[in-house]
Amino acid sequence: MPNPDHAFAEDLYDYAQRWPRERDAVALFEQLLGDAENPFRRERIAGHFTASAWLVSADGGRVLLTHHRKLGMWLQLGGHADGERDLKIAALKEAEEESGLDDLHIEPEIFDLDRHRIPEHKGVPEHWHYDVRYVVRAGGNEAYIVSDESHDLAWRKIAELAGSAEADASVSRMAGKWMARLARNVSEA
Repeated sequence: MPNPDHAFAEDLYDYAQRWPRERDAVALFEQLLGDAENPFRRERIAGHFTASAWLVSADGGRVLLTHHRKLGMWLQLGGHADGERDLKIAALKEAEEESGLDDLHIEPEIFDLDRHRIPEHKGVPEHWHYDVRYVVRAGGNEAYIVSDESHDLAWRKIAELAGSAEADASVSRMAGKWMARLARNVSEA
């Protein structure tokens, strides 16, 4: 059976090759991966991995965002790994649970990395999330269901999020990455 930590380490290496300006961030994720205390469990209060989905519409022009209940911000879908060491599985599970959509497909490579502080909430101290984001593609069904973790969900045009001062900085960055990817695909065609 393949070692998921080894595969994840390779995925981080590949990500650093694609995004050389983010090598310092990758190093933080690699350091956490090597920690003796299980970094895939939320009980590791010093910081832990989370998994998110950049859930893109079938036409590639929109992303499904959640108005996050705890943080009060429009963000990508995602959450805790809860011990799952294959973060692709965790990201797809979160996308399905938080959107109610079926027929979702996840891309294998890491799309984005983001390390951010989570404020104290209901007795859980402030801590770091090491969020690993994957592209998840919607099939034909885009009729989402709002879960208990969200105030609301909405399909947003990715082109409008890229560089937006109103959007969360990491959402805007992912939108920019997505638009650059679309431009590359057009120029290669």
